[in-house]
Amino acid sequence: MSYIVTVPWYATALRADDMEYALEKISNVALKRGALRFDLYRSKEDRYKFTQILEFPNKLEWERFWYGEDFQDFRASTAGWYTVPVLYSPTERTASGRLELETSA
Repeated sequence: MSYIVTVPWYATALRADDMEYALEKISNVALKRGALRFDLYRSKEDRYKFTQILEFPNKLEWERFWYGEDFQDFRASTAGWYTVPVLYSPTERTASGRLELETSA
C-alpha cells in the first residue's frame, strides 16, 4: 500500500504566485526522488492557500524526500514565503473514481 501525504501550505502576502511556482517545481522533483504521483491545488476562494498531495511507495521514501537535500534547499529558498509550522498528515485512499469523457474527432 502506498504512503500518501497531504501538506497544507499558506503563502505570505504577495508571495502566492511565487509559492505556486516553487511548489510545482518541488513536486516535480519528488517524482525524480521516488514519488509515484503528486497533486497540487490552489484555493479559488483564498488564493494564498495550497494543498500539496504526494504519493510515495512507503513512509521511508517519503521521509527521504521530506528530510533530503532537495526539500532542504526548497525550504531555504522559500523561507518567508509561507506560514509556519507546516504540518503534513499521512492519509489513506479509501476510494477513488474518474469519469473518462469522450472526445469528438
